[in-house]
Amino acid sequence: MLDRISLILTILGGINWLLVGLFQFDLVAYICGGQAATLARIIYAVVGIAGLWCISLLFRERTPVESHE
Repeated sequence: MLDRISLILTILGGINWLLVGLFQFDLVAYICGGQAATLARIIYAVVGIAGLWCISLLFRERTPVESHE
């Protein structure tokens, strides 16, 4: 469950960076009242921690999914 939440937060953070890169529009800052706002900083930190957690996904052993055919 933590893996999925982290992945979702990382994807949302990536979409925010896409908006910044293409349109110079930071959605988090817009919603929270600026990049320095406490809520915005919390959101940035949570997304960053989720991104760090997702690094662990790269190094985990994968178990094959069995087909139920």
